[in-house]
Amino acid sequence: MDDDFRKAALDYHRLPRPGKLAIEPTKRMATQRDLGLAYSPGVAAACEAIVADPEAARDLTARGNLVAVITNGTAVLGLGNIGALAGKPVMEGKAVLFKKFAGIDVFDLEVNASEPDRFCDVVASLEPTFGGINLEDIKAPECFVIERALRERMKIPVFHDDQHGTAIVCAAAIRNGLLLQGKRLEEIKLVTSGAGAAALACVDLLVEMGLPVENVTLTDIKGVVHADRGDPMAPNMARYARRTEARILPDVLGGADVFLGLSAPRVLKAEWLPLLAPKPLILALANPEPEIRPDVVRAARPDAIVASGRSDFANQVNNVLCFPFVFRGALDVGATEINEAMKRAAAEAIAELARAEASEVVAAAYGGAAPVFGPQYIIPKPFDPRLILKIAPAVAKAAMDSGVARRPIADFDAYHRELELFVYRSGQLMRPVFEVARRAPGRVAYAEGEDERVLRAVQTVVDERIAQPVLIGRRAVIEAKVRELGLRLDVGRHVRVLDPNEDASVFDPLILRYQHLVGRRGVPPEAAARRVARRPTVTAAMLLEGGEVDAALCGGNGDWGRQMSEVLPIIAKREGVSRIYALSCLILPKGALFFCDTHVNVDPTAEQVAEMTLMAADAVRRFGLAPKAALLSHSSFGASNSQSARKMRQALKLIRARAPEMELDGEMHADAALSDALRNRLVSDSPLTGSANLLVMPTLDAANISMTLLSAATEALLVGPMLLGMSKPLHVLVPRVTARGIVNMTALAVAQMQQKG
Repeated sequence: MDDDFRKAALDYHRLPRPGKLAIEPTKRMATQRDLGLAYSPGVAAACEAIVADPEAARDLTARGNLVAVITNGTAVLGLGNIGALAGKPVMEGKAVLFKKFAGIDVFDLEVNASEPDRFCDVVASLEPTFGGINLEDIKAPECFVIERALRERMKIPVFHDDQHGTAIVCAAAIRNGLLLQGKRLEEIKLVTSGAGAAALACVDLLVEMGLPVENVTLTDIKGVVHADRGDPMAPNMARYARRTEARILPDVLGGADVFLGLSAPRVLKAEWLPLLAPKPLILALANPEPEIRPDVVRAARPDAIVASGRSDFANQVNNVLCFPFVFRGALDVGATEINEAMKRAAAEAIAELARAEASEVVAAAYGGAAPVFGPQYIIPKPFDPRLILKIAPAVAKAAMDSGVARRPIADFDAYHRELELFVYRSGQLMRPVFEVARRAPGRVAYAEGEDERVLRAVQTVVDERIAQPVLIGRRAVIEAKVRELGLRLDVGRHVRVLDPNEDASVFDPLILRYQHLVGRRGVPPEAAARRVARRPTVTAAMLLEGGEVDAALCGGNGDWGRQMSEVLPIIAKREGVSRIYALSCLILPKGALFFCDTHVNVDPTAEQVAEMTLMAADAVRRFGLAPKAALLSHSSFGASNSQSARKMRQALKLIRARAPEMELDGEMHADAALSDALRNRLVSDSPLTGSANLLVMPTLDAANISMTLLSAATEALLVGPMLLGMSKPLHVLVPRVTARGIVNMTALAVAQMQQKG
């Protein structure tokens, strides 16, 4: 670690406030009644319910989603026995990973107790507080004693991540590495460098998965672990000690299919690599310097697959791939322990995920490079958002099958949908739209068919069966990018490609039709032909206009307004609609918030505000939500006589006349729209209840600024802009759109197509 990095790390931990964790309340504390419910006297009701049924603590307290990350600081990272207090930054970091990756709350506990019995007494006494215990950075052999004793004493999961987390990820890497090398676990020979807690946990799990005990040879700092060594050995180490004349590491490398290093830097020498079996698998996991560097292996044994513990090398064996999701599954079924069956299930789920194509989030997190299953990618990346969807259900099911689940999951489809909220915060909002789209998947044209985001989105669209994609672009380029991204798309079977350079039978009629549409708008025939061939937004809109597709998604690159102007001469407004409007939605931690009009009309009239509010309300209903509309202004309920305030008051009258049952109010400040307590202080008869979910602005400036500012400040997810008032389902994407955003807009377009039909 150089001085600059060390300073940056200290600043990171110090600023803007010390540490990496904070505790935030999950219930409001705004009134005297709130105080009475949260504490005295209301809290007594919760206490009495738990006395009557201890399991009620999961429903009435945070215990069911609370894990303790506990250390005594005797083996911290690569720093050794630095003590409990100095280990606190590591424990805080582990807590952040639990929350970030699996939504699990954590208290980090640093215990000044190096003696196993005293440490166990402290931890066991905390059982009423937690739903699970994650032991961390405790030296061997005490870690074995401590974990075993706590598992016997406690009826909640106790998991020593340094052992079992490493074992699970190693097992996944070995499973996939052997698959690529054409070998079977039941037939290989494995040699370790290291016989500590992590190494023993790894080989124990591999034996559980089918590796014969007699095919394992351990080595440590003293050499080969053999039956005649005379050292006192723990039972899980002694099971691998055989009688042999071999005494040092190179003596046992001959014919080894797997080298598993969990020891020290540079202990595996390049000159020993030829001793290994053909197509070996080398896991050099010492950190920060591995037992052998991957580049050294590649030079000497190009047939080898290498994994390490470092993020700057391929195939990083990282515990974060595992522990948040193992605990997620265990907590969700109220497991009493994390057993071997659950660990095996986690390892198999991780291995399976690496064999699937990588998501856009993974590619973005790693510099845009899309990992594809192969020698350089045998385990998923830590930021792969699908990990929770694979591992947690697998662990939960294994807990149920092995009889340690106190709260079995009855509906795994519903459980999967709940977990999706950790992956795509838009999942809850989009679910009803996806269900509608799946009923009759329509043909959707994608103007930017060569864009990587579009291709990743289309893979999901095909997997989710929500549309029949039609990609506009050069066929050879699209096919090459599909291969490069490691997608499973079969061009021609899963998707249709329309290439302006090759598909004259499709494009020639479009050109003639477009020339007729724009011929009297100052566009000569030659220019019109060039537009259809070279402007994919025009092409997609013409395919929709001509009935070649049922919906179209344009844009995503370039100027939104220009692309919108290209669409309007082609796709007409819906009958009875005076204008086109744009509705955008932000997915926030507390729910969805819709903004109208964010992109089209600079200064709508009162009649147009009323029209767009009614259309936006219909759009909100398509998400399965009851619209609660607030007409916003700088003025609240008649406090100003400015032109914009009068406009919003007039719009309110028009809307109430057309939709008297609709829940809305105005004109009002934005804070009053989101707080019924504040709103009720201003007026006593507001028909709007709770927090508004549809905010209607007096001008485009107000709407766009509000939406983009809130989006940037909160890192909210954007759905939209959704065009309202079009005669056919067409949307123009903004440049910031993600692959998941394109999937969402696809579902919306197909749902609109069905509604129109």
